[in-house]
Amino acid sequence: MTAAAVGGLSSLAMAQSLGDAEFNVVDRGRYLSILSDCAACHTAPGGRPFAGGLSIETPFGNLVTPNITPDRETGIGKYTKDDFQRVMSEGIGRGGYHLYAAMPYPAYTKMTAEDNAALFAYLQTLQPVKNQVEVNQLPFPYNQRWSLFGWNALNFTAGVFKPNADKSKQWNRGAYLVQGPGHCGTCHTPKNALGGDKDSEALQGFVIQGWNAPNITTDQHKGIGSWSVDDIVAYLKTGANRFDLASGPMAEVVTKSTSKISDSDLAAIATYLKDSGETSTAASAAIAQSEPVMKAGAALYADRCSGCHTPAGEGIPKLFPRLADAPLVNADDATSLIHVVLAGSRAGSTDAVSTSPAMPAFDWNMSDEQVASVLTYVRNSWGNAAPAVKPADVASLRDHLKKQ
Repeated sequence: MTAAAVGGLSSLAMAQSLGDAEFNVVDRGRYLSILSDCAACHTAPGGRPFAGGLSIETPFGNLVTPNITPDRETGIGKYTKDDFQRVMSEGIGRGGYHLYAAMPYPAYTKMTAEDNAALFAYLQTLQPVKNQVEVNQLPFPYNQRWSLFGWNALNFTAGVFKPNADKSKQWNRGAYLVQGPGHCGTCHTPKNALGGDKDSEALQGFVIQGWNAPNITTDQHKGIGSWSVDDIVAYLKTGANRFDLASGPMAEVVTKSTSKISDSDLAAIATYLKDSGETSTAASAAIAQSEPVMKAGAALYADRCSGCHTPAGEGIPKLFPRLADAPLVNADDATSLIHVVLAGSRAGSTDAVSTSPAMPAFDWNMSDEQVASVLTYVRNSWGNAAPAVKPADVASLRDHLKKQ
């Protein structure tokens, strides 16, 4: 049992002693904290749950997540319910200062006041932890919070989620979860030069912290258009389906958040994603197998990859990811593929699938040119078609990983 789980049980025991009505509110807040994946960001490696201290890498420098336990000196113990509502709906902290959007208030603004009150009630039942955190570690001029007034004017629209009367109750529940507490767009929506969401390209994929959060629209080539509702539910519930295994940051999201979400909410999320209004883009032509880079990649694939992923790239369901006609493989950006080849990866473990298969790292025995060749081959074989991977891109990510 994790420390976060122990803390959660303790807080629920405290709430239950206060009466059924209050217990129900706190329990709802506990569930909302899972939906919102609060503990993932607000818990440092090896640290106390929700006590903050996790460094978040942004294009503008690093931010450190604050302590959101009810400690009165270093946490949110002095916050009122109204203070917390303003954090969630406006991105304004107690005392009137602007928050950075690494705290995803542009998504949380869509949450209802009732849900925010329940989440606040739950956080107030946690064990207070004294842990002073210096949140703002950005260099000048990005450390000037007053500038966020202008950022919000350009990139933030406050307002609670408004249901679409033309859609079903299930679709609207899914839209609320994806756009609000799930804050899926924080990772999966491309950003402008200021770090704001490109709303016209919602959920079409974005590179963040050395990983490509893939396109999760219904795009047939680059997105999840070929996934059924059941495929999406299985992926979020177990971390695996017939197409893919969750890896990198998404493996953690599955383990700590989506695997613990109710089946009805997972079905709602899948229903919304399958009917989110996106259209497919035309696939580019695949690079010819006769090209030297493809021949070199084919030889490397046969030697290093085919034993697990099979010679035709079909993979083994729930054990080794499918590479043939795979959305992540067809993404314009190959960052995640390069990352996995260089550093290896372990899939997330869940209650439903406790075994988490791993891929070894190849950074020690493959050159930049070799990694680029094999990935170019994978991205242009078995129905895939995507731009060639450049050795310079492999070298850049290799250097980035060495600095971590």
